[in-house]
Amino acid sequence: MIKVPLSVRWRDLDAFNHVNNSKYLSYLEEARLRWMMTLPGHGMDDHVAPVVAAAHLNYRRPIEWPNEVDIELFVERLGTTSVTVGHRIVGAQDPTALYCDGNVVVVWIHRETGQAAALPEAVRTACNS
Repeated sequence: MIKVPLSVRWRDLDAFNHVNNSKYLSYLEEARLRWMMTLPGHGMDDHVAPVVAAAHLNYRRPIEWPNEVDIELFVERLGTTSVTVGHRIVGAQDPTALYCDGNVVVVWIHRETGQAAALPEAVRTACNS
């Protein structure tokens, strides 16, 4: 789907001097948002919008500072109301340096009812490309 380069920021570090586990979710969110910005209507409209239903992260090794990473997103599963977005966080200079992998399930919902909604056609098309 997309590969997003990000710089590790000093403020992302924890007491052990590596990126805090919660920041991995922020990195993934940033990559998903950048992908959605490429879609017509950003993958939503006045009636439907995406929400994260589940997140699974495997922390493979610590990310240290300073560092540049790439966030890679790909489609693992395309459903009628959801997309399971696979992800990898790898070193920008060394893609064999795997820091994290896993997936996030994104479900589209009706804004008014909160019930699951069909995937917008633009999302389905982008996921099949």
